[in-house]
Amino acid sequence: MRLTAAVRASARDPLLQVAKTALATIVAWIVCDLLITDGPPPVFGAIAAMLVVQPSLNQSLTKGVERSVGVVAGVFLATGMGVVLGTSSWVVLLAVSAALVLSWALRLTSGSGIQIAITALLVLTLGASTPDYATIRIVETMIGAVIGIVVHLLLVPPVALAPARTALDLLGEETAEALERLADALVSRKTRPGRLLLLHDARRLHPLRDEATEAIDAAEDSLLLNPRAARYRGELGALRDTLDMLTRVGTQVRGMTRAYVDHYDEGVREEPLVLGISEELQRAAHDTRLKLRLAVPRTSDALEDTAPALTEPLDTSAPQGMRWVLVGSLMEDLRRIRHELGADGRGGQGHSSSSD
Repeated sequence: MRLTAAVRASARDPLLQVAKTALATIVAWIVCDLLITDGPPPVFGAIAAMLVVQPSLNQSLTKGVERSVGVVAGVFLATGMGVVLGTSSWVVLLAVSAALVLSWALRLTSGSGIQIAITALLVLTLGASTPDYATIRIVETMIGAVIGIVVHLLLVPPVALAPARTALDLLGEETAEALERLADALVSRKTRPGRLLLLHDARRLHPLRDEATEAIDAAEDSLLLNPRAARYRGELGALRDTLDMLTRVGTQVRGMTRAYVDHYDEGVREEPLVLGISEELQRAAHDTRLKLRLAVPRTSDALEDTAPALTEPLDTSAPQGMRWVLVGSLMEDLRRIRHELGADGRGGQGHSSSSD
């Protein structure tokens, strides 16, 4: 199972990406073969085109520069060492080692470092008997990189907003469910395992938030240098604003859940103020789904006929004994959730500090 996970991705790349990579490789081979009639087959050009075609135009340009810099540096390194030391086997091994050390010293990317080493190896082993081998390989790589970028541009650079929307919807639904689970726990009797499970479930918001952040970052990357970027900038900004709002609400949910677990009291569910907090949390879950245009469960239909969520004043009669510690903590986090969601459905811009 672990070996399979090491070589298989969780999801397939888009078929368009596969087609673009294959087309760029074929075109690069044909063009290089037509333009460079002497020497070995245009392997460098084909590899450059294959590596340059990335999911986003920004990544394609980065790979193109990385590949080209690696080839040029490798050619110069190998040529210099070949002139001074010859082309013996030990010189080849020394050149490869020097390339890796050089890339480390200059803090180059791993791709550039490996490319310098590979180029140096090929120049010293295959180019020793071929005139102009080094120069031809540089030209060939440049042609392949340019073809890869052109093919990527011509075949509609993808905009990765759909995965970002999906990840944000998952985070929003889990946030609403966490609010509902806490609302139910406040008015129910919970055993210690049940309370710990509640906290465990609330902590699921954190990895979902990270996944949504990565998806939105990928969407932003797909818009960099993309000719269609202007059309989607507004939506991307709205997605990031929603992510910020859900992040802050999730922080308060985890804080309320932590306080509930730490200060659990069998009789706290009988406090009128706690009953009000529970109802407000149900309404917060309802408003969270509305804000993200998610499906609202039928059990929440009754809230449609009530006043806007999180607007009704709560009964502030003093809790009995030390229950005020828990109730006070819940009230503060509830106030922050009110601020984020807003009575009219608009999220606030405040910052929060509670955590689990």
